[in-house]
Amino acid sequence: MTGYTCKYTPVELLIALGAETKILNSEVLDFAAAERLTHTNLCCHAKALLQQCLETAELVLVNCCDSQRRLHDVLKAQGKHNFLHLMTLPHGDEPCARLQFKKELFRLCELYSSRHNSVFDRQKFIAACRKAAPPAMDRPFLAVLGARISSQMLEFLQEKARYPLLDLTCSGNRWLENLPDDIETMDFPELMEWYAGALLRLVPCMRMTDVAGRRVLWENDNLRGIIYHTVKFCDYYGFDYARLKKETKLPILKLESDYTPQSLGQFATRLEAFMESLVPQRVVFHDKKASTGKLFAGIDSGSTTTNIVVLNEKREIVASATVRTGANVERSARAALEKVCSKLDTDPGGFAAIVATGYGRNSIPFADAAVTEITCHARGAYFLNPAVRTIVDIGGQDSKVICLGNCGTVANFVMNDKCAAGTGRFLEMMARTLEMELEELSTAGLAWKHDLTISSMCTVFAESEVVSLIAAGHSTPDIVHGLNKAVAAKTASMVGRAGGRAPFMMTGGVARNTGVVRELEKKLGGKLLIPEAPDLCGALGAALLALEK
Repeated sequence: MTGYTCKYTPVELLIALGAETKILNSEVLDFAAAERLTHTNLCCHAKALLQQCLETAELVLVNCCDSQRRLHDVLKAQGKHNFLHLMTLPHGDEPCARLQFKKELFRLCELYSSRHNSVFDRQKFIAACRKAAPPAMDRPFLAVLGARISSQMLEFLQEKARYPLLDLTCSGNRWLENLPDDIETMDFPELMEWYAGALLRLVPCMRMTDVAGRRVLWENDNLRGIIYHTVKFCDYYGFDYARLKKETKLPILKLESDYTPQSLGQFATRLEAFMESLVPQRVVFHDKKASTGKLFAGIDSGSTTTNIVVLNEKREIVASATVRTGANVERSARAALEKVCSKLDTDPGGFAAIVATGYGRNSIPFADAAVTEITCHARGAYFLNPAVRTIVDIGGQDSKVICLGNCGTVANFVMNDKCAAGTGRFLEMMARTLEMELEELSTAGLAWKHDLTISSMCTVFAESEVVSLIAAGHSTPDIVHGLNKAVAAKTASMVGRAGGRAPFMMTGGVARNTGVVRELEKKLGGKLLIPEAPDLCGALGAALLALEK
């Protein structure tokens, strides 16, 4: 088996020489093996690739980026491969570049033939070239763009997508131009000259000098949206994403992974919310027996609390409750339901429909449907105030900014990464460090006198910084003010990335923190609308969806 990773690898030539080829594009559980052989700052994709290369007998690599050169050097030092070859890739398709790459093809052919005692099979080559044809794009589809995407991530995305999904990343948009009419009669040098040009004329990756041809990836009338996947710290594709945002009005969801499976749970909410925004009318309810109940409930199962809101047929809130989520999502959801049942003197049979949202939404078996908190917060906020165009929600473990269209639909959204920086958990840990209750923290910073700056938003590093400020004799109000500014700055940057505009509404538990609210209002240059019960906005939106069943 001959492994490869770059789309410019001459796969068809290798097949014609008798090789069985395989793209090395899988995730790994960790980078332990790679980090024993090289430094930890190597690109995460290269580290995952290195571990796969260690298990592959033959390799053909292309120096499409510096990490591939480093990878080749490490593998060469190991000296354990039957065949290991690094090809030099020109960064254009001008005549000199084609000549250079033709020489690379000749060199590979000579080395591989000599090593395996094989000869070039023209018919195998032609058949392989014909297989490298463009995918069908004649019906509605979603495109995955970006540097590359693992086979596991692509499968995960397809399970969640409501349209067919095409992999148009570097590992997927590998299709050759039409074969020349005289391909059967060309001599080998002529054939390799055409083949070198055909490879260099593939839809360009971001390492090429001229990347204008990438427009073909998103200029299609059947394209309904783009999932843009990047590998962490791949700057080239950061430029590609910025350009794409300017050149298309299509809905775009950006995902960034590190080639390990740990991120899949985090991506589920983003992807499901993106799909709900593309097909907003489609909320799937489970089959159940007809109910005569006239109450409609929404349960928001968050990391810290579980909230429930109950509506009657007139869209009036008739009951609500909040309980701690704890270690069991289903148990806390049932406890919340029992609370409102007690208030309303009813039982679960009195509910016509129940919709669950939040991180625990898929673990509440008695709910009739599960909808992401993105969609539910948008629905709840628009119900409370139809003028709202941007929602800032800071909960216990995550932060999100949701931009609304004129009818309250989700136009765009941004969520924080796996890090808890700037969330309720961050403030909770800072309160513990300062030996005060969370409620005290919300107003303690209002009496500040010296303007301190907390430079780190990492919860661990910020805690160390706070300890240092305490040791230096700074007052608690000054330190809390610095923390409020840090949370506000991080949140305001998310608003900027999402393209948020006034009027703004703030929801989630941190909306009760007066200090953070004031600092965020300064950053945004406008007033934040705060609902009477900011924690209940997601549950309210879920209840509205239940009512609209």
